Amino acid sequence: MKIGFHTDAFNSAYWNFEKTLEWAQANDVHYIECGLIDGVSWIHGLGYQPHVALYEDPLLLRRKMAEYGVQFSQVDAAFPLSGADGPSRGLPYVLKSIPWAKHAGCDCIATTDGLHKPEGFTDEEAMAQMKRLYTEIVKVSEAYEITTNIEVHGYFTTNPDRLAEMLDFCDSPFFGLNLDTGNSFIAGQEPVAFCERFKDRIKHVHIKDVSESLAAAVRGGQAGIAVSHCAIGEGVNASNIRQCLEILRDNGFEGTLSMECEGLGGPLIEKSLAWMRDTLSELGINEEN
Repeated sequence: MKIGFHTDAFNSAYWNFEKTLEWAQANDVHYIECGLIDGVSWIHGLGYQPHVALYEDPLLLRRKMAEYGVQFSQVDAAFPLSGADGPSRGLPYVLKSIPWAKHAGCDCIATTDGLHKPEGFTDEEAMAQMKRLYTEIVKVSEAYEITTNIEVHGYFTTNPDRLAEMLDFCDSPFFGLNLDTGNSFIAGQEPVAFCERFKDRIKHVHIKDVSESLAAAVRGGQAGIAVSHCAIGEGVNASNIRQCLEILRDNGFEGTLSMECEGLGGPLIEKSLAWMRDTLSELGINEEN
């Protein structure tokens, strides 16, 4: 398996994307995931945000990343598709991200629903809308041979039965699941059961632990965590993560385990990286570079 990280880890440090490449190189990490920005943002333009914009040339960025020995595992285009603005904002954003990802040398994009029940929709209406949108998205995914992943992150996707329905929207090898160990846990579900049920559809994984205090305060009351302030291995979700890794190992998963945690400018995510490497070693899983 491959170890990577989401550049969200450095949001609070106000790093730019290139500084995250420097961190990756210094820590011998070769896979990276970041958010895609459709348009301009002052905080990004001034160099205070560790994500990339779709106006940046993907081939030139790919070459820059190669200089650091880093490549994309996935890019994050997870604008909610379940609400009223899913067709007008979410769909064009995702469709624009697919060819960009292809040129950037990235195999996967992340998509999702919204955190909450969409206002003005019944659940069935929202599901029907998402089915229409994913049908359009997967058609383009197949043309570019880029995998569109549904991330476990919202009102529908943290419900395993609804997620199963969503994964049946399209029958395609370019349509899969981004398992998130933290979001499934904080939603009151069991990450291990999630992993076992959907193991054949998992293409990419977000590894996220949860602090004891956060779990006590909000578990079962929200669908996702923007970023975990707990190092992986130091929270109440660590044993679940380990069991998920065993399931993935036994099922032949060879994709990327993308760490998601607050980095504190490096120290906290470095603790996470050490735990990940130690755990993979204990489980007999080779880290692929």
